[in-house]
Amino acid sequence: MTFVIITIIIIYLVVIAWSFVSLEDTKKTNKVFIIFVGIVVVFLITQIVFSISKNGVSYENRQIEKSIRQMVVLLFTGLNSLVIPLLSKTFKKKANCEIEDNVFKVRLIIILVIFIICLYLECGYMKNIQEGILTIYNSNIK
Repeated sequence: MTFVIITIIIIYLVVIAWSFVSLEDTKKTNKVFIIFVGIVVVFLITQIVFSISKNGVSYENRQIEKSIRQMVVLLFTGLNSLVIPLLSKTFKKKANCEIEDNVFKVRLIIILVIFIICLYLECGYMKNIQEGILTIYNSNIK
């Protein structure tokens, strides 16, 4: 459990640092706001993916479901948040006129398509993780 928590913290620190650097000359308060809003949006999306993935998984009680939800959603929110620095860099290059409109649109579409594919695959991973945790939990109880 400690390893998972440390891993989650490291993932979030990487996302925050990478996003901060990707926003280049943006004011610090704006950087913090953009990163915060980005993580909140990704968190909400990850919550939806978790809700979809838990179909067919039966929990003995709400407390177990809540604990598993917290850990899985925190982990996958951090991983999904890796899209934030990529989007930040792309938008910053567009704002600085470093890339043309066509290149900007193509990059944006590619990033979003990859993100959606990852969310689709993630749904299966989340279901497997939930079932695995429940199997371990149930075998330790008996």
